[in-house]
Amino acid sequence: MTAFYTKAVMDPSGFVLLSDSVPHIVQEIRYFSTFNFVGERVDGYEEPCALLTKEAARALKSVSNEMMVRGYRLKIFDAYRPVCAVKHFVLWGIEDQDVRMKPYFYPDLEKQELFSKGYIAKLSSHSRGSTVDLTLLDMKTGKELDMGSPFDFFGELSHPGCRQVTDEQYANRMTLQKVMVRNGFKPLDCEWWHFTLENEPYPDTYFEFPVSSEYLKR
Repeated sequence: MTAFYTKAVMDPSGFVLLSDSVPHIVQEIRYFSTFNFVGERVDGYEEPCALLTKEAARALKSVSNEMMVRGYRLKIFDAYRPVCAVKHFVLWGIEDQDVRMKPYFYPDLEKQELFSKGYIAKLSSHSRGSTVDLTLLDMKTGKELDMGSPFDFFGELSHPGCRQVTDEQYANRMTLQKVMVRNGFKPLDCEWWHFTLENEPYPDTYFEFPVSSEYLKR
């Protein structure tokens, strides 16, 4: 592992509740629910809310403003992720017998490959507080744009540049990616939904405090 795991940072003073900063977002915090690749609520998720650093939230507000003019709303699946949640993922990866969610999230891969191929990190940028997983909602229909694969589907189909998807699905991915990049985020090459603020305020710090609006008030 790394030294950051032995001395986790509990100070949330540089973070905000994303819905306060970007009020028009829709949230479906998957790791608070049981519908995720683990199949249970993940450690550290005490509320179904998104937290981000103030700088990342400010940049995401610009993304939201631009997208709303174009008829879209942002839908957030995950944002800040505590170190204990990442530990939960790692321990789940060691448990070979637990593959209950394989048909939904990694049908063509073995659990260990999720780590070796970069889909799940043992040290996650999410724990630095400036990474977000998201998609777009069409304001006319209220439905997610078709991106060619669902959130947290681990495989080649989810790589942003994959051309096994339709032209429309690829165009939808690029719509999201171009606006995110224009507002200071960088994409991940194996997940179309994953973006990290380029000039993140805590590039070497990994946080441990829970995903909780109440904790931010302390």
